[in-house]
Amino acid sequence: MKEMWGFGGRYYWGRREMEREGIVVVFAWMSSQERHVKSYVDLYGSLGWNSLVCHSQFLNMFFPEKAETLAFDILNELLEELKIRPYPIVFVPFSDGPKACLYKVLQIIEGKCEVQLNPDDCQLVRDCISGHIYDSSPVDFTSDLGRRFVVHPSVLKMSRPPRILSWMANGISSSLDALFLNRFESQRAEYWQTLYSSVSMGGPYLILCSENDDLAPYQVICNFAQRLKELGGDVKLVKMNGSPHVGHYRLYPVDYKASVTELLCKAAAIFSQRIQRLEGEKMGFEGTHDQISEPISDLRKATVNPQHSFRGVTFAPSDHFFMPSSVEYYEGRDVESLQDEHKESLVRLRSPPTINPHGVLSQILFDVCVPKNVEGWDLRSSASLNRHPLNPSRRHAPFNPMKCIRRSRL
Repeated sequence: MKEMWGFGGRYYWGRREMEREGIVVVFAWMSSQERHVKSYVDLYGSLGWNSLVCHSQFLNMFFPEKAETLAFDILNELLEELKIRPYPIVFVPFSDGPKACLYKVLQIIEGKCEVQLNPDDCQLVRDCISGHIYDSSPVDFTSDLGRRFVVHPSVLKMSRPPRILSWMANGISSSLDALFLNRFESQRAEYWQTLYSSVSMGGPYLILCSENDDLAPYQVICNFAQRLKELGGDVKLVKMNGSPHVGHYRLYPVDYKASVTELLCKAAAIFSQRIQRLEGEKMGFEGTHDQISEPISDLRKATVNPQHSFRGVTFAPSDHFFMPSSVEYYEGRDVESLQDEHKESLVRLRSPPTINPHGVLSQILFDVCVPKNVEGWDLRSSASLNRHPLNPSRRHAPFNPMKCIRRSRL
């Protein structure tokens, strides 16, 4: 497993298989290690999803620049996979993960950070975001948040933190309050607004919480879920009775897995529908520019193998034909509906071929069939008789076609 270090933390692929349903981006809680998130990575892997795991540093919560740098690295790592083939993406923040990295990921995608991605890359990631799972999250951002996390038993994985660690945490918290007191409230408002704005990216929400969680209070989680619903989000709130902070899966593995499975399946379905819609819009736009090139391409295929019928091509009874864009090549589409949708895209064929009396072919046939010396003959077409009468001096005997045939055989 290759770990990649950034200015604000480290990240690695917990599972990276070629055959996968999608990608889960795990924003682990502060001070967590690989062994702490392994059970979650295994859970997503059992459902066919790869995992990109991010471990943020403590100071990311107080220095947004550090969180922004780490978020930029995470997005670039994702883009390497998505440019090969798009997959549904589900963000899974734990505990303080939204503040330490996730909200900066969302801001970069929305173009609200100093660090900028290519607009096409931002749109690619945005189109792939298909769901969100909040586990013991989000937590409210206050000035003593770092201190409470450092000394919390569920974070340290011990019943009582060492006394010296508590002293250090209190000292750091007091120093940060003195330095950044005026910035905390503005950062807090920006933090919550960014999380709410993720509704515009689409995808369902699964929020797992507990009434016994003092780091992520139940009322804060409920208010967050209610606000997402008011903004139009598809939200499912699951309350685990008696489970500690980031301990829901350990106490309720069956219920936890069932909830996660349901959301990942829904995310995959939403991504599939979204890709079909985007391809339809793209093909429809390209069809306005390629009405000629696409029919020529299919006509060439039919010329190579004329026994096969055109797939997705509808011939109208009149002297024109209709060629839909490639998105309509899927089987099962109603042919009549295709005609109704694209009547303006009809490409008219010419009428049955005729010979131009003044063309090259006419001149060749005339030279072959008619002798050079036509003196004494009356050569007039019906059209020319109606329009321009010939010189009377050249009107002699009527035209005899047998003479033309005999003379041409010479």
